[in-house]
Amino acid sequence: MSGFVDNVRLWFAPERVRDEGDTPDYRFSLANERTFLAWLRTALALIGGGFAVDQFLPDLRWAWRAGLALALLAAGVLCALRAVNHWVRCERAIRRGEDLPASRFPALLGVVVAVVAVAMVVVVLAGWEK
Repeated sequence: MSGFVDNVRLWFAPERVRDEGDTPDYRFSLANERTFLAWLRTALALIGGGFAVDQFLPDLRWAWRAGLALALLAAGVLCALRAVNHWVRCERAIRRGEDLPASRFPALLGVVVAVVAVAMVVVVLAGWEK
């Protein structure tokens, strides 16, 4: 748990990451930053999808609409938080010369998106009526 707390502290003081290990080739840090930005784009797309389901499917039963929208919004929030945590963990590993941290999050996110997509297929096939 202490490692997680240290990582969260680094979210708001990223200059402290430079205190660890050696300065890597800047290309590795830039690649890590591009990955972070890709995760943020994914988070924004999920959040936008959640709002789109809620706003543009008014004929969908409320429970379905709210459930699908909340699932997408929650996935977007988790993706954004995971992005910054993963960036810090990777930056620390790069500076220390360690292996990059493994993550189950991409698989989890993929499963959530697939479940929401299957639910949408069911809704489309079953009809939209209230």
